[in-house]
Amino acid sequence: MGLPLRKSKVAPPPGCPLSEVLGLLRGAWAPNVIWQLSGEPRRFGELRHDIPRISARVLSARLRELETRGLVARRVLDTSPPSAEYSLTPLGRELLPAIDALADVGKKLLDEWEASQRRGGR
Repeated sequence: MGLPLRKSKVAPPPGCPLSEVLGLLRGAWAPNVIWQLSGEPRRFGELRHDIPRISARVLSARLRELETRGLVARRVLDTSPPSAEYSLTPLGRELLPAIDALADVGKKLLDEWEASQRRGGR
C-alpha cells in the first residue's frame, strides 16, 4: 500500500501567465508543429514529412487546436485538389524564443546522456 495522495494547499493564481502559455502548448506534438512552421508556411503533407512519427489524425487535431488558440493560420489554396497551407500567426511567432530555449536545453541533455554512455554509464 502506497502513501496517500496529498492535495496541494496552494492554488495557482487566477490568470497565471505561465499557466496560460503552457495551456497554449498542451497536447502532444504542439511544440513540434510550431517549430516546423517557424521557417515558412507548410502544407499538411509537408508537415507529415517533417514530423515522421506523428499520425495524420493527431497532426490534424493539433493544427485545428493551434488554429483555434490563435497560434496558427490556415489558408485554403486555389488548387485542384484543394489544399491548405499553415503558417504561424504573430502570437505563434512569439512562442519561438521559448521553444528555441527548450530545444537548447534538450540538446544539452542529449549531449550529456551520450557522453555518459561513452564513459560507460557512470
